[in-house]
Amino acid sequence: MKNLDIILAGFGGQGILFAGKVLAYSGLLDEKEISWLPSYGPEMRGGTANCSVCISDKPIGSPLVVNPNVLVAMNLPSLDKFIDAVEPGGTVLVDSSLIEKKVERTDVQVFYVPATKLADQNGLSGLANIILLGKLHKELSFCSDETLDHALQKCIPPKKAAMLDLNRKAIQIGAAQ
Repeated sequence: MKNLDIILAGFGGQGILFAGKVLAYSGLLDEKEISWLPSYGPEMRGGTANCSVCISDKPIGSPLVVNPNVLVAMNLPSLDKFIDAVEPGGTVLVDSSLIEKKVERTDVQVFYVPATKLADQNGLSGLANIILLGKLHKELSFCSDETLDHALQKCIPPKKAAMLDLNRKAIQIGAAQ
């Protein structure tokens, strides 16, 4: 497996840290080396939020991702902040419901997914992050379908167990994009 150095970024409240946690947990379940490093502004909801996730077959020297090979951007400030740091040949996912700007770089693979719009249309408000995770899984196959589902089960707390099927639906919608 190729090492994944991922940055997920957006506003607080978009589920950036949760999506990163699910990604990291999928690596953990596959017995990979992982790190998950959340970062958010003091405002939390509505402020900036990003998360660095590393998944590797080898020990990880630093949890901080400076040059990601994957970027998931859920708002324009995040895209603007991180796009130039993505390694050539990297993968970029953009929530095109919230970001109209097109990526000008030609040395990265870009997927425009109207994740927020799809979430709202399917009664999954607040799950645009998981729709993007589903698309990322489709494109990079970072784990098996079963592992991803198990990671969701582990990351959704018991008091929110009713959200599991909604998250599964969001993964499927993302994978269909």
